[in-house]
Amino acid sequence: MNITIIGSGNMARGIATRMLAGGNSVTIVGRNPEKVGDLVAQLRSEAKGGAKVDTAAYGSAIGNDVVVLALPYPADVSIVKEYGSKLSGKIVVSISTPFNATYDGLVTPADTSAAEEVAKAASTGVKVVKAFNTNFAGMLAAGQVADQPLDVFLAGDDAGAKAVVAKMVEAGGLRPLDVGPLQRSRQLEGLHLINVGLQSKLDKPWMNAIKFLS
Repeated sequence: MNITIIGSGNMARGIATRMLAGGNSVTIVGRNPEKVGDLVAQLRSEAKGGAKVDTAAYGSAIGNDVVVLALPYPADVSIVKEYGSKLSGKIVVSISTPFNATYDGLVTPADTSAAEEVAKAASTGVKVVKAFNTNFAGMLAAGQVADQPLDVFLAGDDAGAKAVVAKMVEAGGLRPLDVGPLQRSRQLEGLHLINVGLQSKLDKPWMNAIKFLS
């Protein structure tokens, strides 16, 4: 599968690493060509099973069926509006948690979420799936916590779109867990808020993961 990632920061790197490990080719898109070029150079050694890493000009047409918005809120909403009909028919993956300036609350009202705002801003035919927002970038790059695969929680209203994202996640060595409709993004974003708030109390901050065990 070919996946476009809009963004060139740490989350773009972590997600791209897992996608490439699963044999999926990745196209990185960003406003800063130098930063994008540096990331692509770092990622090429991670490509497995014939996967490739490429770049595309920011704002150009997107040929891939899956687009990951590796961006903070509300930049992801702005990008979806900017791209408009270029995203029509695509699966768009929302990864953001809408933190306030002090990271102790969310800026979205209780009756919505970052993912739902992305869906509202998207053009007709876009299928939004929430994923990766509870995963830290460093752990995504590693792919494991305590020698077990990371859990990636998925929320979305289109079962087919979630199945595609789940397959990508599983190919990258992670465990996808479907938590329900896109509205469940509200709880996923709240869950990540709690996890971020705990980091200062941990011996190894930013190196943990939320994992369901039985």
